Amino acid sequence: MSNWWYGFYFLILGVLSFFTGEIVTFVMLGFIFLSLNNINNTLKKIYKINKKDEDN
Repeated sequence: MSNWWYGFYFLILGVLSFFTGEIVTFVMLGFIFLSLNNINNTLKKIYKINKKDEDN
């Protein structure tokens, strides 16, 4: 998914959290989301490296 969709989801969650008063929950979900995104990107890089090594 592109960064545009991530920004869109964050915007919707931010507006919703503002009206419900759950700002802390929004911030914590943001940290969790960023961590999971970094883990996903790292695993993709490891997969590509391993696949490239298998082809050689």
